[in-house]
Amino acid sequence: MMQATPRTAGATIPAQRYGGHSLTTRLRSVLVRVPAPPAAADDWRRFGYPRPVEHGAAEREHAAFREVLAEAGVEVIPAGPDAPGHLDAIFAFDPSIVTDHGAILGRMGKPARRDETDLAADSYAELGVPILGRIEAPGTLEGGDTCWLDDRTLAVGRGYRTNQAGIDQLTAILGGIGVEMLPVDLPHWRGPEECLHLLSLISPVATDVAVVYLPLLAAGFVERLREQGWRLVEVPDEEFDTFGCNVLALAPRRSLMVDGNPVTRARLEAVGCEVMTYVGSEISLNRAGGPTCLTRPLWRE
Repeated sequence: MMQATPRTAGATIPAQRYGGHSLTTRLRSVLVRVPAPPAAADDWRRFGYPRPVEHGAAEREHAAFREVLAEAGVEVIPAGPDAPGHLDAIFAFDPSIVTDHGAILGRMGKPARRDETDLAADSYAELGVPILGRIEAPGTLEGGDTCWLDDRTLAVGRGYRTNQAGIDQLTAILGGIGVEMLPVDLPHWRGPEECLHLLSLISPVATDVAVVYLPLLAAGFVERLREQGWRLVEVPDEEFDTFGCNVLALAPRRSLMVDGNPVTRARLEAVGCEVMTYVGSEISLNRAGGPTCLTRPLWRE
């Protein structure tokens, strides 16, 4: 397994400047990982990308993405670049989750990403963010399967990347800080070789508004959202594969999404959301991850 020492820029986060049991409150600081170069010409096949990686384009797009966040008032803390071959490490959201009591380190369900948890742990150590717990084998848990519905309820997708053993361990950890777990079954879709996280299907953009792709969401989960008064902004079929459903909330009704999803953008604006976009041909479309995947929120107010 390749070893890498991340380089995390920025000062140590002072006490109480991490946490936030939400996906929609004001985003104050995020950790991002600068794209790592391929270790071999065919690395893209190992990660299941549709085409070879254009590393120079990835670096330029990621730099522009960081600038968009900074101009929106978010403190951006870059780590890396990691050792060659850590192509998916760019998706900083997945190896962990952050709570008001510290970070919880996951265990990646995708074998090629397994050592990314250690990269996240190193970054948290540098930043002074305590570790509340860690998922151990045989459990698997990826951050992309976790969705805060409110400050005491965390929905967790159960599928090929997050298993029941991982959910059980997370339930025990979060139970100690008064957080309820809501397991949500995920569909088979295209099988275990392609990533389908819960946050591939839902992105809250306010406390009661979420972008959703209804055809793949569990009926019981949709019913619960509607019973609790959530307004669901539907993503059309033609914008699902271009990550119209992966939207990063910078604040309530202020969001960031990858360019090229005009219908979803218009629907968000129709419910009063301000929408910013970024170019993500290489860092998002080629790697199957949107702006939420590219960021690990450290602190939300």
